[in-house]
Amino acid sequence: MRYVRKGLQMGIVSWLLFLVLWQLFAMNSNQDYFPTPVQTLHGAIELIADNSLFTYVFISFKRVLLGWLLGSLLGIPAGLLIGRFKWLRQLVEPYLNFFRFIPALAFITLFILWFGIGEQSKVILIMYATLFIVILNTAAGVVNVEDDKIRSARSLGASERQILIHVIIPAVVPAFFNGVRLAMGNSFMAIVGAEMIAANEGVGYLIWTSRLYSKTDWIFVGLLLLGLMGFIGDQLLRWLGKTSLKRYGIAKETRFGR
Repeated sequence: MRYVRKGLQMGIVSWLLFLVLWQLFAMNSNQDYFPTPVQTLHGAIELIADNSLFTYVFISFKRVLLGWLLGSLLGIPAGLLIGRFKWLRQLVEPYLNFFRFIPALAFITLFILWFGIGEQSKVILIMYATLFIVILNTAAGVVNVEDDKIRSARSLGASERQILIHVIIPAVVPAFFNGVRLAMGNSFMAIVGAEMIAANEGVGYLIWTSRLYSKTDWIFVGLLLLGLMGFIGDQLLRWLGKTSLKRYGIAKETRFGR
């Protein structure tokens, strides 16, 4: 029982259950359209043999990481300013609430026309998918900082800069990390759409072109790779979030400690 409990904590039991259910479902389906785990593994070996698998993963991850970083680096200070100054929040809130409902995939054609078919349009598309989530989560975190803390710091002679660094930013850390984690999920959705339409490399390209060869096992390989890349990125962000919370002495771990 102790080993089962440990396996549940580590996620091993969940993955084994996933593989069993996948195998059972595939055995009762047309395996030309729904391959088994073993067939999917053979497809991955084929892609590794021609050196395309790791190349596609590297290219997609590089695009996601660059666009996500740019969106986060722009979104964090913007969110801090919007949350801190009420007049600025009132000015830009209509735009935020308008554009955040337009998915990044809707801009693919326009971004290709504006920025070309190369890397620039894909990175900007991912940056767009990241930006609004980070801004809104950061701004919400600033708005929810208790006024008593700010007034107490100001009464002790703290400057606005000191209040920002020592009061607001530590309080916003949980909201910020939740925002960037959600934004990473959006980034992967955006890159798949971009690579399907305007790319000749990447995991999205692999999934899209596999249909031409009726290689559903390659499609499953691409889907698993996307999930694995996102899972690894999310776990790294979770670890960084927990580390940051401990550094600032914040007891509440929100989603990071679960």
